[in-house]
Amino acid sequence: MARIVPLRPGGYLGGMPKAVVLLSGGLDSATVAAIARDRGYEVHALTVAYGQRHAAELGAARRVGEALGIAEHRFASASLGDFGGSALTASIEVPKDRDLGEMGEAIPATYVPARNTVLLSLALAYAEAIGATDLFVGVNAVDYSGYPDCRPQFVEAFETLANLATKAGVEGARFKVHAPLILMSKREIIETGLALRVDYGLTHSCYDPVGDRACGRCDACLIRRRAFEELGMNDPALAR
Repeated sequence: MARIVPLRPGGYLGGMPKAVVLLSGGLDSATVAAIARDRGYEVHALTVAYGQRHAAELGAARRVGEALGIAEHRFASASLGDFGGSALTASIEVPKDRDLGEMGEAIPATYVPARNTVLLSLALAYAEAIGATDLFVGVNAVDYSGYPDCRPQFVEAFETLANLATKAGVEGARFKVHAPLILMSKREIIETGLALRVDYGLTHSCYDPVGDRACGRCDACLIRRRAFEELGMNDPALAR
């Protein structure tokens, strides 16, 4: 069952169109939430505990939501951990210290079966319930992820599904799935977020943290570090 975080004082932006943003607490989703807000949407964030072994990203999602002053933040659960099949949900070793060139060669062990399909379905249900037709997701097809559910074809297919499988869609509403980062490099994503005043020190992307501390060695940490270094910066999440 979803939990609702009460609105922050002044957080409601009445009169603006509503959008549901999947907010994991990572760098990409924080940037997408800031983009949705900058585009004039009243942001309703959804964070999902899907059975991931490490809960650090859930705390990061809360921090990011508070910093962005979103209208509403819901926390829901989906038991993908019951099925395993991923280094993020089962006792499977997280790849470490890989060369960046290796990361795009095959779908990595950190792929969670059907995760983005499930998360977008929950976001769609939330959106239909509150009368929103815009969904934002921080998928990215460029920087080595190798995940099949981060490709433009997936986003397009899910949008088609959303308009076929909902009461609102049948009655004439038009759902739109926004994936503004999908063709950006990680450096471009960070540059976009910095321009929108995203505090990346609040985010968490690590696949295998120790407590709340990023390992600095998994694919997610290495990709982030490289992008920040290209900008002449240190990754603030690694300094926590």
